[in-house]
Amino acid sequence: MIKKFLRHGKYPTNVNLGLLIFRIGISAMMITHGWGKFQKVLNGDFSFGDPLGIGVEASLILAAFAEFICSCLLILGLTTRFAAIPLIVTMLVAWQIAHGDDPFSSQEKSVFYLLSYVFILITGPGKYSLDHKLFGKKGVRSLS
Repeated sequence: MIKKFLRHGKYPTNVNLGLLIFRIGISAMMITHGWGKFQKVLNGDFSFGDPLGIGVEASLILAAFAEFICSCLLILGLTTRFAAIPLIVTMLVAWQIAHGDDPFSSQEKSVFYLLSYVFILITGPGKYSLDHKLFGKKGVRSLS
């Protein structure tokens, strides 16, 4: 039984289940990180950094959109690859600009998230997603 479970080439369900667990897990962690920013936007409290020079309001709204809204989309597996792009950009900004002068121990979390979202962008949502349910194999290339 264990051999069957570990042989993912013949049993792509394992790969799709792994993508589901990874997609939900990484997104749930990011939602907790972005919830505070999302609440600040809703409450009109725009005290935030301006790492790109586009204004604190725009910076906060874009960060909240990526970290909260796009993470919700990833959990659902809805517009997965498109939702990963703002998260990749946000983590690049966090890594290179917001924490650019910090030691790697402070940059580590943003690099981890960045690599995770690049992985999701490349692999897609897998079979267990709304993308797969709504668009099937024609609209979304899955591993099934």
